[in-house]
Amino acid sequence: MTRDSHAVRLSGLRKHYGTVRAVDGVELAIAPGEVVALLGPNGAGKSTTVDLLLGLTRPDAGTATIFGLSPAEAVADGVIGAMLQGGALLEDATVGEMVEMVASLHRAPLPVGEALRRAGVTELAGRRGTKLSGGQKQRARFAIALVSDPSLLVLDEPTAAMDVGTRREFWRGMHEFTNTGRTVLFATHYLEEAEDFADRVVLMRGGRVVADGSVAQVRALAGGRTIRAVVPGLSAAVAGELPGVSDVEQRGEQVALSSRDSDATLRALLREYPAAHEIEVSAVGLEGAFLSLTAEGSAR
Repeated sequence: MTRDSHAVRLSGLRKHYGTVRAVDGVELAIAPGEVVALLGPNGAGKSTTVDLLLGLTRPDAGTATIFGLSPAEAVADGVIGAMLQGGALLEDATVGEMVEMVASLHRAPLPVGEALRRAGVTELAGRRGTKLSGGQKQRARFAIALVSDPSLLVLDEPTAAMDVGTRREFWRGMHEFTNTGRTVLFATHYLEEAEDFADRVVLMRGGRVVADGSVAQVRALAGGRTIRAVVPGLSAAVAGELPGVSDVEQRGEQVALSSRDSDATLRALLREYPAAHEIEVSAVGLEGAFLSLTAEGSAR
């Protein structure tokens, strides 16, 4: 089969479970070398989309291809590697034995020692699956995903159960992988990881893609700005009634107002509360864009 120019291409992808449209016509193309974060609230369709991409479930309609190959062909050829949060590890086997076993299934794997090094688990090579902490299990899964030397790496909540230091080490290893021109698709609940490490963000809601672009582009799609100020006497209830305000966060006299029309909000705020001070107006961050674009009332 001739490989196309895209690392991933999802076309008209649909998967329904009874009346639930888990994936509802997803169109997505990822270029080789891109690092893409897949975001969305629980039930958005992220996990089902990943399962369809990996061939773990069959679509009701549409197609998924990896470098022009079907999911089954890509897995068999070692083109795609996956690190799934719920992926089982062999309890009585050591980390090194598990990585070696997976390596034996592929024609041109990485040396086992290299996969262990890149995943930061060299010191865990002799430890059995039952003796691993949650974060260590994730790093072992990373080594297993890397050993086939895949062109595309798919990660589901890769840093779950990792502490801050281990998370930093994980992304350092991930940078080593992506610097070789490989492609990464990762689903995460840590929005700062998407902001810091992704070239591109794809937001899903209700089985559909509702935003797709760079972090800056997704922020712009959400629109609006955040106003932060110290406002004596302002209550959250009153703040929510100011023109343009869509969300209010308050700690004592400090308030953060998410606004669709920051000019109108600020004029009304200063008119009613002239003692307001330490005023800052900033663009909506990725978290604000996420909440805005994936909210039930937002337009599709």
